Amino acid sequence: MQYEAVIGLEIHAQLLTESKMFCGCSVKFGSEPNTQTCPVCIGMPGVLPVMNKKAIEYVIKTGLAVNCKIAPYSRFARKNYFYPDLPKGYQISQYELPICENGFVEITVNGETRKIGLTRIHLEEDAGKNIHEGAGNYSFVDLNRAGTPLMEIVSEPDIRSPQEAAEFVKKLRAIVRYIGVCDGNMEQGSLRCDANVSVRPAGQKEFGTRTEIKNMNSFKFIEKALDYEIKRQIKILNEGGRIVQETRLWDSNRGITESMRSKEEAHDYRYFPDPDLVPVEVNNVWIEQIRTQLVEMPDARRQRFITQYGLPEQDADLLTSERAIAEWFEQAVKLGGDPKGVSNWMMGELMRLLNEENRPFDECPLKSAQLVEMLVLIEKGTISGKIAKTVFEEMYKTGKDADVIVKEKGLVQVSDESEIEKVVDDIFVKNLKEVERFKAGEEKLLGFFAGQVMKATKGKANPKMVNELLKKKLSGIS
Repeated sequence: MQYEAVIGLEIHAQLLTESKMFCGCSVKFGSEPNTQTCPVCIGMPGVLPVMNKKAIEYVIKTGLAVNCKIAPYSRFARKNYFYPDLPKGYQISQYELPICENGFVEITVNGETRKIGLTRIHLEEDAGKNIHEGAGNYSFVDLNRAGTPLMEIVSEPDIRSPQEAAEFVKKLRAIVRYIGVCDGNMEQGSLRCDANVSVRPAGQKEFGTRTEIKNMNSFKFIEKALDYEIKRQIKILNEGGRIVQETRLWDSNRGITESMRSKEEAHDYRYFPDPDLVPVEVNNVWIEQIRTQLVEMPDARRQRFITQYGLPEQDADLLTSERAIAEWFEQAVKLGGDPKGVSNWMMGELMRLLNEENRPFDECPLKSAQLVEMLVLIEKGTISGKIAKTVFEEMYKTGKDADVIVKEKGLVQVSDESEIEKVVDDIFVKNLKEVERFKAGEEKLLGFFAGQVMKATKGKANPKMVNELLKKKLSGIS
């Protein structure tokens, strides 16, 4: 029997506020355990939470960016459950009245563009962290993260493959980074993804029994975990078994999902409105004020790069994948750089050097003006394209400008025809057998001679001049 996967995602994005959701504690990552806490976030009796307005604005901003309806009235609820990293015994979240509803994003996979619906975006506080490693028979609890503002983005069950799921998360990550509400760092947990997945016979409208998968902190693991789980469920059904509704963990070392606990339903959490927090009222003036803060979204910028700069789709995809990359590119073009030339150097040498250091683009040491200056030197014939690679790498590593590096290292391109001609003649004398072979019809040896000239001049000879001179002299010889 042919089966179809049905996938819905829940993405938790830690908001880029300076303080926690309901108190003034810092949300800085990597601090010593339990050093960023206060009576509010550790759940001491009698304390009262106070809402972080910036967090609410960030959720509204996200909702506007993904075509959501912003609710004029929303409220917080208590989600009750017992776990060691939840000191109050409940999590402050939103239930029946979220801030944003009914949005969508578009994704493209294998050339097909699909619209993925968003059920809701709501705001909640994060729990603490249990630490099990290195503690013998004990576990420790770090409450630094408790109370950190989290935005939960819930998709409709519109996703049909692991590839679509990964692309959906990539698109949302790009959007929240573009608008500056989340840094999207999946390794540090500031962007986390849970998936609800089921399978059903192809053509059937009713959904199958779903499982929830947790612990997926990379695009690769999202694809692998969903692929495994879909195959696992199909195998069970084909053998006459029954899918159990449960929460499963992705084990990236073994490449499998494994049962964690039975899946809870909403009634298990006994939601009720938080009596310590007033409802959130959002008027049109506030919404429009936040809308003015939105930047050009990745999809719109991608299309503009294609039409305005004449870039291929592949170039536009990479250059708009992050706001910092797109702005670096546009700054270089504004300074006079040829769009395709700038794109080639960014996609090639610049990305290679950043990847070698595992360095994010917003920490790029090279300025767009430095690349443009180097491109001018190539255009003037001061340096060749081959020499430019050496210059570019030196600029990246030292921060020096191209003209300084060229002077210090004596990399000026040789464009004196008489000087190149002497080298060519010398190459012919040293390679008489190859000259005879060329005369006998082996014209591919032209590349050999060009390589010898470039080697003799340490790559400084003008390549165009070298090729023209070789063709002229070799045609005279033959």
